[in-house]
Amino acid sequence: MLPTSSDYMKIALQQAQTAFEKGEVPVGAVIVMQHQIIARGYNQTELLNDVTAHAEIIALTAAFNHLGSKYLPDATLYVTLEPCLMCAGALYWSKIGAVVFGAADEKNGYNRHCTHAPFHPKTEVSGGLMKDECAQLMKDFFKMRRTK
Repeated sequence: MLPTSSDYMKIALQQAQTAFEKGEVPVGAVIVMQHQIIARGYNQTELLNDVTAHAEIIALTAAFNHLGSKYLPDATLYVTLEPCLMCAGALYWSKIGAVVFGAADEKNGYNRHCTHAPFHPKTEVSGGLMKDECAQLMKDFFKMRRTK
């Protein structure tokens, strides 16, 4: 039996949990082609001291290196949080086939800044997959940060 979208989002959540455990904002991502994970990523902005080291960017770079190509028209990104405008721009240029995100990001998500999705015209975008689980990890992280 082939993995489902929920299976891939669970793996993205595992990546987000890794970020959480390392003190990073818990966002995780996986990129899938032909039912195979070709790249994974989690936020590493603190570790790398780099504001661009978002889960999506880390996963995109790994996918480009894996394929030897800068375009991903046959790939799907599963990410636990709605991409920010920077990540949406990188996804646009990658020509990724689909983006599936978990929780909406009302403060920093692309929807806050755009009247239409800033992705490549052929990119299919959907949100809300396992949104409660994805949102809960974020809530737990920021609750923990406030109590320190």
